Amino acid sequence: MPLKKIIGKLHLWLGVTSGLIVFIIAITGCIYAFQEEIQSLTQPYRYVEAQNKAFLPPSRIREITDAQLPGKHIHGIMYQGKEQSAKAIYFSFEDNYYDFVYVNPYMGEVLKVKDEYQDFFRIVLDGHFYLWLPPEIGQPVIATTTLIFVVMLISGLFLWWPRNKNGARQRFSIKWNARWRRKNYDLHNVLGFYISGIALILALTGLTWGFEWFKAAVYKTAGGEKSLVYSEPPSDTTALAATDTQAAMSAGANPVDLLWRKMQVRYPEAESIEMHFPESELSPIHVAVNPDASTYWEIDYLYFDQYTLAEIQGDNIWDRFDNASSADKLMRLNYDIHTGAIMGLPGKILAFFASLLCASLPVTGFVMWYGRRKKAPKITKQVLPSAGTPAVLLKRQKI
Repeated sequence: MPLKKIIGKLHLWLGVTSGLIVFIIAITGCIYAFQEEIQSLTQPYRYVEAQNKAFLPPSRIREITDAQLPGKHIHGIMYQGKEQSAKAIYFSFEDNYYDFVYVNPYMGEVLKVKDEYQDFFRIVLDGHFYLWLPPEIGQPVIATTTLIFVVMLISGLFLWWPRNKNGARQRFSIKWNARWRRKNYDLHNVLGFYISGIALILALTGLTWGFEWFKAAVYKTAGGEKSLVYSEPPSDTTALAATDTQAAMSAGANPVDLLWRKMQVRYPEAESIEMHFPESELSPIHVAVNPDASTYWEIDYLYFDQYTLAEIQGDNIWDRFDNASSADKLMRLNYDIHTGAIMGLPGKILAFFASLLCASLPVTGFVMWYGRRKKAPKITKQVLPSAGTPAVLLKRQKI
């Protein structure tokens, strides 16, 4: 069997078996593309009137939000600028909750208590990542389907490749005045070619979340040497030096509040600062400082001893941005590349239309396959008289 026919069969049956899941992955990605912009326009509790006064410290905001969600575990508090509400984040994997409490950072007024698991875009994201199944089932299905989609993109390009100049003329444009079957064929092939590069980037960046071996291979190939597993360096319970900081804490000052004031001075231009409370006696105080809230790759992930507030060096890629190697930055860029945010609003628009067209490929491909089945000749056996043993004649009849 010729190579092109083998690849054609492979492309067909991979598409038939994975088409529905590819459609779900693509259409949910398309819907999610502008989630930040849409939520900013439709959720007024995200904003407050700027005032010429200091923000409430993290410990005070925690007191206020703990009263709203008694018994739940606080992860951190995010300050997002003078005109935005502070956001207290509560979640627990064991108890299966994920809540945000939006607070006026000047006055302490609670603006909204929100169950993130009930948010529309969170439901969309759950479909994109897990197919609305338990993660241990949904993630391997999504990851395997994404890998199949990569194979289909490559095989599709092979099948699209024209044999000669005359064939090339028909590969780059859609024949709009043709019958609908031909238009559907062109939509699948021509649009598939034009978006193949972007679709491949979307699929490969998605695979880094789906398969640990794939992420590790990309990182090592890029020259990465750090751990890809998130971990926090421990605080030193014996390092209780007689410093001004220690004296302030001994007088009752909250170490997270003291560190928050230092972060404001150290990063006056930061668009968001997220403060995390220590999880245990050995945990550090974790601070995430983002100079550009529209992306994530430039975040400084900082760790401080909770007893001395001395900065501690991390040992994975989630560390200070200045300490990140080229391979570390590549992994940090993964989310912003996947969503198109790395190019700002134009990049999100590009990701939106690329996802939309990716969702169309299983549809047009299915129509092609189903149309061929309808047109396929039916093979019947007809026994004819002969001088010897009856012969079998294959007679083709159109359905």
